Amino acid sequence: MTSSSKRIVVAINPNASFGRGREVGPAVVTTLRGLGHEVTSLIEPDFAQLLEATRAAVREKPDALVVVGGDGMVNLGVTALQGTKVPLGLVPSGTGNDVARGLGIPIGDTEAAIEHLASALQKPPRAIDAGSISFEGGRARFGCILSAGFDALVNERANRMTRPRGRSRYTIALLVELARLRPIDYTLTLDGVVHRERAMLVAVANNLSFGGGMKVAPDASLDDGLFDVVYVKPLGRLAFLRIYPRVFAGTHVTDPRVVAQRARSVRIEAAGVVAYADGERIAPLPVDIEMDAGSLRVLA
Repeated sequence: MTSSSKRIVVAINPNASFGRGREVGPAVVTTLRGLGHEVTSLIEPDFAQLLEATRAAVREKPDALVVVGGDGMVNLGVTALQGTKVPLGLVPSGTGNDVARGLGIPIGDTEAAIEHLASALQKPPRAIDAGSISFEGGRARFGCILSAGFDALVNERANRMTRPRGRSRYTIALLVELARLRPIDYTLTLDGVVHRERAMLVAVANNLSFGGGMKVAPDASLDDGLFDVVYVKPLGRLAFLRIYPRVFAGTHVTDPRVVAQRARSVRIEAAGVVAYADGERIAPLPVDIEMDAGSLRVLA
């Protein structure tokens, strides 16, 4: 190894063995080895085994952990790196890629993303925030957005459906939940102050977008030490359908029924709602969320 070469662990999405993403992992490994780095490639049959293997590899104190995939893989990286100073690199090849979007990493261009990573490996890492979640029976972490409301209900329904496969399952789940649309009674505690709200959804954002570019919190910053807590007050079906497309542009926050507040600690309570973070199922509410400011080092 030369002075500029590094020991790098590359964790590859276990679901990337098919589709357009399957070439990305091997390309990352090949390129990094070609640049003289010592690379350990991790491929496991599922996320649980990959997380275990990644945690074991991180204990050996590599110079970097690189994840290949979407926001679910970023979540795996954020979780595996808890309590360490090992920086996280990212080559996006998932469906969402919102963390990459927030960090300015090229999306949809594997070569450009690998070049970005190779360049970032030669520079000091950037410190960004992460969220720490406590719930009955466990703890979790996230880098992007935790949501609990309409979008989480859609996710829950889609995950219970066995057919059709692919994105159309989410469209059907969305339509079913839209037909059943009703406000949820929340108790939100923001930095110790209790708010009782009827709302369609609540998002606790460390990053500005989720769901593949939906700018739910357009003013959120990855390194300001604060969450942007966004909630949508009760809306009829038609009003909800009008406001929903505006989320992609981030212009929904100009609507008086959309409320955004900042906080370091958040507790969300509501009956029958499950929290999702970085697109991953976390747990039924209540959940307690704490800001872990500057705890994550990233190669971006």
